[in-house]
Amino acid sequence: MAEPIPNKRPESGAAPTPQNTPANNAPISSHAQQPGVASIKEEDLDRAAASIFAQDPRIIQMIQGRLGSLVGRSSGYIESLPPSVRRRVAGLKGIQTEHAKLEAEFQEEVLQLEKKYFAKFTPLYEKRASIVNGKAEPTDAEVEQGEKANDDEENADQSPKTTEKSAESSEVVSGIPEFWLSAMKNQISLAEMITDRDEAALKHLVDIRMEYLDKPGFRLIFEFSENDFFTNKTITKTYFYQTESGYGGDFIYDHAEGDKIDWKAGKDLTVRTESKKQRNKNTKQTRVVKKTVPTESFFNFFSPPIAPDDDDEETDPDIEIRLELDYQLGEDIKEKLIPRAIDWFTGEALQYEEMDEEDLEGIQYDDDDDDDEDDLSDDQDDEDDSDDEDDAGKPNKEAAECKQS
Repeated sequence: MAEPIPNKRPESGAAPTPQNTPANNAPISSHAQQPGVASIKEEDLDRAAASIFAQDPRIIQMIQGRLGSLVGRSSGYIESLPPSVRRRVAGLKGIQTEHAKLEAEFQEEVLQLEKKYFAKFTPLYEKRASIVNGKAEPTDAEVEQGEKANDDEENADQSPKTTEKSAESSEVVSGIPEFWLSAMKNQISLAEMITDRDEAALKHLVDIRMEYLDKPGFRLIFEFSENDFFTNKTITKTYFYQTESGYGGDFIYDHAEGDKIDWKAGKDLTVRTESKKQRNKNTKQTRVVKKTVPTESFFNFFSPPIAPDDDDEETDPDIEIRLELDYQLGEDIKEKLIPRAIDWFTGEALQYEEMDEEDLEGIQYDDDDDDDEDDLSDDQDDEDDSDDEDDAGKPNKEAAECKQS
């Protein structure tokens, strides 16, 4: 089910034109009836198709089933070749098999090289954590080198002004407050997940680091100081790969597992409490019923989506997208946030990101909607009338599923 995850995102751009596509549109025959309506734009067709699919998801399943039955089916061309030619084709497949073995060896050596240099990076990450948390101060040489880098990339007058202003302040500040929260909020994919409610907990982030597994895979480690939300000192999420390599020797992502968060009473950020009025039809008495429903939160990241089994008849149609986004988010933390945290903290890393209007528009929160849902109304009173008070405390099974990205 899982597809190979490439090491690098494909560059965006227009799809290439097939070689057999005519350069000019075919002329309309003089004997054919001319269209009597305005030209239909491609966007209109896309919207119409999306509307049809949304109304009946079975159409998508039927199309996927038909396409799936065609995959791997022979056109009969190879079988029609002379025996001598088929023998050469088989020989080329044998050569390709040897190539695949070398590709697998290449990917394994790349992984070992990554681990080798990760061991060299680790002391730098540890020094960074010490400075961020106020346990150490950078050396004069490190500060000078950092200021020189700023002079090369920014306005040369900016650094001296910042240093002078800090020296005049009488407030004693330890380390760099909210370092990781600020860095995460500058990373587009992470910023989309962080709600206002999450920030109070994420301010206690001490460090974010990763480690490689003995087998292909990696673990992300989020370390927190003591806080009012949960008792965990660290919360981890582990990404596992399949034992067999994919096409081209790439490692194939299999699944992810997250730690259970030990929330303190009433502090679970992944749920919210809804209050609704209920009126008994017999006694006419009204009471307020509270129930807990899932809500958007960054901490849903530690409850990753689960790939369905082949035997599952009812599956989430968006599960493949959610799995891919969850994996990509882990890769962004591993490959971008952790290695260049200071650049995300200052925002300098944004200039190297390929962002489009959709990315910028995606940074929004649904807090207003949540507030509206929490409000009590007379309409809800009528809809929620119930004779059985025991049913009132049951959780809403139709609550919307939390987003993962």
